[in-house]
Order: sequence, then structure tokens, then C-alpha cells
Amino acid sequence: MLQELSHMDRITQLQDEIQQVLNLSRLDIHELNYVPQLLTIMSSSIAYLTSRSNFMQVSPEVPITKQRNTEKYDAPDVFEANKKELMTDLMVKAKQVEYLIQSLPEPEAEEVQAKRLQTLEEEMIQANEDYARAVYRAKNLHAQISTVLRSMLDESDSFEDEPG
Repeated sequence: MLQELSHMDRITQLQDEIQQVLNLSRLDIHELNYVPQLLTIMSSSIAYLTSRSNFMQVSPEVPITKQRNTEKYDAPDVFEANKKELMTDLMVKAKQVEYLIQSLPEPEAEEVQAKRLQTLEEEMIQANEDYARAVYRAKNLHAQISTVLRSMLDESDSFEDEPG
């Protein structure tokens, strides 16, 4: 039981870490707002890298055919700093989640799971039967008490009716 709680604690930590990643406040990198979620931080990073960089010539044979307005892209030093920050955030969160995943226990064999579920089902059936018996007994006791109270009230009424 203690081991199961430990495993559940690891799963809860993993869920909390993913939830924390999903709930991080929005960061403003110039005009680009993004939510650094583990799965979306990568696409946000790519969106930032493609939208805030200037076009560069990669080959002398291929000329640059477009230019961006200087307000639409970051200065090279700012762009590099933001790029490094984005990658660092992604790496840190990925490593945290990877660590939590690695610390999870190995999955149980199917036979063990089936046996455990069968045992739980039998316990549930027994608990339901116990509950049904308790409800039946409570109803019977209620009926008996109601009968006794009714007879006591009837006797009380008959004493009041007698001349005396």
C-alpha cells in the first residue's frame, strides 16, 4: 500500500509539473506573447524565430527576395538572447518532465493487474452486499421503532380516554 502511494505521488508530481507548465504566466518577448507549455513552447519558439528574424542570404546563388521592416524583427544580439532563453526554458521543462517520467514505476504485468482488479471487484461486491444488509437492517429497525412509538402513543391515548 505504501509503495502504491509512493507511485501515486510520482504520478501526481508529474501531473503537477505538466499543469505548472500549462499554467505559467504569459511572457512578453517584445510583441510576441507565448505560453511556455511543454508541447507548445517548441512551436512558439519556432514562431518567434521565424517572425522576429530578418531574412539572410544562405547561398550566393540565391538572392534575398524579401526584406522585413526593421520594426518587425529584433536586433541580432536581442534575437540571440531571446533564442537562448527560449531553448533554455524548453530544455529545463523537458528535463524536469523526463526525470519524473523516469522515476515512475515499471507497469505491472497484465496478469497482476487483472488479479488485482478481480480482487478489488470482489471486495466491492462484498462491500455492496454489506451496505445493502445495513440498509435493510436500518429500515427494519426504523419500522420496529415506529411500531413501538405508535403503540405507546395509542396506549397514551387510551389512558386519556378512560374515565378516571
